[in-house]
Amino acid sequence: MAIQILLFVLRAIPILLCFSWIFGAVLFYWRRERACPVRPPARGPRPPISIIVPCHNEEYTISRTIRSLDALDYPDYEILAVNDGSRDGTLAVLKTLARTRPHLTIIDLPRNMGKAAALNAGIHASRRDYLVCMDADSEMDPNAPSWLIPHLTGAEGVAGVTGNPRVKNRGTLIGRIQVGEFSAIIGVIKRYHQVVGGLFALSGVLVAFKKQALLEIGLLDTDCVTEDIAVTWKLQRAGWSVRYEPRALCDVLMPDTIRGLWRQRMRWACGGFDVVGRHIDILSWKGRWPLKIILLEYALSVTWAFLMPALAVYGLGARDAAGTPLIVDWISPVTWSVFLVGGLSLAQFAAGFWIHGRYEKNAGRFAYWAMWYPFLYWTLNSAVLLVGIPKVLFGRQPKFGTWASPDRGGLSYEATRTSGT
Repeated sequence: MAIQILLFVLRAIPILLCFSWIFGAVLFYWRRERACPVRPPARGPRPPISIIVPCHNEEYTISRTIRSLDALDYPDYEILAVNDGSRDGTLAVLKTLARTRPHLTIIDLPRNMGKAAALNAGIHASRRDYLVCMDADSEMDPNAPSWLIPHLTGAEGVAGVTGNPRVKNRGTLIGRIQVGEFSAIIGVIKRYHQVVGGLFALSGVLVAFKKQALLEIGLLDTDCVTEDIAVTWKLQRAGWSVRYEPRALCDVLMPDTIRGLWRQRMRWACGGFDVVGRHIDILSWKGRWPLKIILLEYALSVTWAFLMPALAVYGLGARDAAGTPLIVDWISPVTWSVFLVGGLSLAQFAAGFWIHGRYEKNAGRFAYWAMWYPFLYWTLNSAVLLVGIPKVLFGRQPKFGTWASPDRGGLSYEATRTSGT
């Protein structure tokens, strides 16, 4: 009986989550996106902003990032490029860029202290009340700040708002699959979380903050490997609201090799579990139901990640009265569940591409590759959690979350080498 209950839970979790994500994303679109223009409306107050770009070994990408900021449709902004102990030619490239950009300031940290420490250095050096932070391998859409900043100026309790990243390197199968992931999984989940009333993470690739809020919570934690997840929960724990703005676009390089994807997702898994552990006491607080729902969703994902391989191993080893491995008896009901999850996943991709299509006209041509991602997503999610969670529980915790440039694959790396200054 207990095994049958566990099998039911194993089948029910992805079905429940997929259905919730689809419903929430469509509701978000219907309420907040459907009637809104893609380009910013008539100009309102646009206060001066500081754009902070943390850099570590970004010699071949930082030029395009800074040049994307030259085209911003925003009246007053400064750029703070924080070189966090780079060992390549990043600093030299930044100095060349600064010669023709008086609004570009370079902050040179002598050794690698981690992305959070680099961002904190930029926050301390900033002269503006509103901050936009972006990765050094991304390119910001000219209208992105005009979409992000009104969330911070128009509502007293909003501390952070994250944008909508689009995968830039699509020369490999993994790159093409991730186009679907960002539009039909990450974008869909963020919309669902906003309907619930919170966010699991303000994506560090493009995010805007109210500086006052960051100072109140003691800035970013430097001992986390996923500083964006950590600061999201610190802000929400302190009573601030965070938002998702899908019209604030940026293009970002993603890993397009198996090794690079594994390392990135392992970092996400370890960092996410670490942050959840730090804030799990929210479950005992009065109210705060949006955060409790998000924590429950995370708990279901972790449960599934451990339950699936455990039941598979048990089913192969245990036998029924006739001596047949139990897993043979499970094939039929599990197969039907796979078809149901696959159908819901396709529906999720259809909803995601339909909603995201207004921001990326050609996203649909990657649908064939993207439709395989749900199976890769659940399998990869299980694998990284199985490996990552014990590392967090039993490994030595770092004082500083030092970082390294992600593996962006051979094709994207060679493409960025040719960028000028």
